[in-house]
Amino acid sequence: MKKIIIASTSTVHGSSYLAYILPTLSTFFDNTVEEIVFIPYARPSGISYDEYTAKAAEAFDKLDIQVKGIHEFDNPKEAIQNAQGIFVGGGNTFELVNQLYKNDILFDLKKVVENGTPYLGTSAGSNICGVTMMNTNDMPIVYPPSFKTMELIPFNINAHYLDPNPDSTHMGETRETRIKEYHVYNETPVLGLREGSWLQVTDDTIQLKGEFSARLFRKDKEAIELPTESFITNTTLL
Repeated sequence: MKKIIIASTSTVHGSSYLAYILPTLSTFFDNTVEEIVFIPYARPSGISYDEYTAKAAEAFDKLDIQVKGIHEFDNPKEAIQNAQGIFVGGGNTFELVNQLYKNDILFDLKKVVENGTPYLGTSAGSNICGVTMMNTNDMPIVYPPSFKTMELIPFNINAHYLDPNPDSTHMGETRETRIKEYHVYNETPVLGLREGSWLQVTDDTIQLKGEFSARLFRKDKEAIELPTESFITNTTLL
């Protein structure tokens, strides 16, 4: 049974790393999870894998859960296959996907999560839960072998979704415009996930959680707002 949290961000304004979602994580990672494997491949600019892992470890220490970076294992495949829980952090989605393919663990990650290993993704770590990573906001700083990701949910994620600012003089494309451009050539629905909200996936049940509604985009249809606590079903995506 799948057990997944797909969060738009790791940090909300005015709060520390993961603080806003720690109450949820305290029950999500139950008493059987004493250590999680952290995947820092999307690392934010300027920090090492060790530094990024230490940041995650500091947050999970509040839950009495140990964190070990996947780069600390001799065999990353075995690390994934034997993990009690997995956390994939944010950063650059192109680099994250590139490293998952380079280390040949994308399929392993998909398989263990589908078989019930608890998975937390934030930002880039959430983008890879979709059918593809094609709705990331990140710059293509590297070229991964494929944009195909884990397809743990039947749509794509646009993390950090931003609504147009009516007071802005910026004349460039909005996030909504970019997603509509994607739908000129692609069919997969896209969920704009605002910061402070997340999806909780239990087997095939997907529910929106957190403070804000989410915006759902489907090809050749008007975008719709999904209020928090909504369930996202196959009917919703039609």
